[in-house]
Amino acid sequence: MGKQLSVEQCFFFSIQARLRKTTRIICIIRRKNKKKVVFREEVEKNILCFREKSAVYISVFRDIIKKNMEKRGMYMVFKRKVYDKLLEWKKLSSGASAVLLEGARRIGKSTIVEEFAKNEYDDYMILDFARENKDVRNNFIENMDDLDSFFRNLFLLKGKSLNGKNCVIIFDEVQLFPYARQAIKYLVADGRYEYIETGSLISIRKNVKDLLIPSEEYRIKMYPMDFEEYLWALNDNVTIPAITEAFRKRRALGDAVHRKIMKTFRTYMAVGGMPQAVDALVSGKTFTQIDFVKRNILSLYEEDLAKYDNENREKASVIYKTLPEQLENKNSHFKFSLLDKNARYQNYVDAVSFIAESMIGNECINVTKPEVALELFADRSNFKLYMGDTGLLVTQIMKNREDSDEDLYKSLIVGNLGINQGMILENMVAQMLRASGHGLYFHEYLYRPEGTSRDKKYEIDFMTVKKKKICPIEVKSSGYTSHKSFDYLIQKYQLKMEDRYIIYTKDLKYQDGILYLPIYMTMLI
Repeated sequence: MGKQLSVEQCFFFSIQARLRKTTRIICIIRRKNKKKVVFREEVEKNILCFREKSAVYISVFRDIIKKNMEKRGMYMVFKRKVYDKLLEWKKLSSGASAVLLEGARRIGKSTIVEEFAKNEYDDYMILDFARENKDVRNNFIENMDDLDSFFRNLFLLKGKSLNGKNCVIIFDEVQLFPYARQAIKYLVADGRYEYIETGSLISIRKNVKDLLIPSEEYRIKMYPMDFEEYLWALNDNVTIPAITEAFRKRRALGDAVHRKIMKTFRTYMAVGGMPQAVDALVSGKTFTQIDFVKRNILSLYEEDLAKYDNENREKASVIYKTLPEQLENKNSHFKFSLLDKNARYQNYVDAVSFIAESMIGNECINVTKPEVALELFADRSNFKLYMGDTGLLVTQIMKNREDSDEDLYKSLIVGNLGINQGMILENMVAQMLRASGHGLYFHEYLYRPEGTSRDKKYEIDFMTVKKKKICPIEVKSSGYTSHKSFDYLIQKYQLKMEDRYIIYTKDLKYQDGILYLPIYMTMLI
């Protein structure tokens, strides 16, 4: 027996049938009237009528789908790069390990995992530990030594069995029930099914105490939607190949193309990469409505942080709320005095680490020496803390401003917002570097330029490593292209560098051994 079609699917197929019929009629009319100029105008009117009706059908269909999805609390399933990573795990693991997809809340983990299960397996089952009842949970505690009984009870309790040879069980929000995570060792060894876990580190750390974390667990980190994924959501498949080619050839795109991409990128920066916010944009919502979505996500994060604070006597929620103010500081260095005049690093180190490990923030650490093994020279008491999603930072900044959200967003997109836009750009660069797999480090150093009498402090905004060589990165919020910090760095340390990058808002150029990159190319470093 075939699968039962939904109302939306039936309606879609009926539209397809109408469109095929319309196309056939148009072809017949055109063939019959190919040589009859007299009826040309009437034929073209008929063709236009058919096209208009087709457009109406498609529009109505999209509205129905959209309304039904909204009623069910569903959102569009966007193409995500992590899907290919899951495919790679499935191919290489061949059932020998489970996979844990970890990341901040509301970045689309559950959605992409279910989509993966639908497409890549014969059947699947979701255990959502935010909703599962006591009986399902007890089954993990009581029956791990008898997996035949475990699966029998699980299928009875869920009212569903798994059909096919290639099936998967999803442990969603696994941090809420760590015993399920511990059970992975035995379930993988059993070999009947494959297992995918999703979790937010915002809760995992406190829940893994005294539990055996399985070695049969392969971890994949997931981040908010990057610029390429955002463009995919807009059905734009041409921009990234164009900028990739320009980056590879170190060739400018030209003013017209650069301006167009920069406007799109500024919109991405303002909206951010949270799938719900992107979905709202794609659905035609106003910036005020998009900002409302992001405020709800921020409220969710703040509630989680407040819960962590209550249970651990920490101040993570205070730290998170002050991030926009911290990033407005000179060089964006984190100042504990903004939390409390008597605050000290050792009293807040756990709270800072918690924000970073939960992936709602990106920690950038000072290195005392620019060596290839950056982590060996990390001074964790001197750091910057960026927000995990720049769109959420924009919403935090705008919370207390008097202008309407619509006006503020439009001003940001055209680059005319009366705030420190440098911190927004720097936060975006940190987000893009992190999503591309780079660790976040910066370097602060003293140097006495020739002709001066005392040392001055200089800083490299970001440092990464390519081909076993240091790559310094500077971020400029304007077209200002000074690079003293690069020059003095080389003179002080006699470094051999792979590349030097200045990230700014203008078109690509290569000059004086420095590659000037428009900010949207950061993902290609």
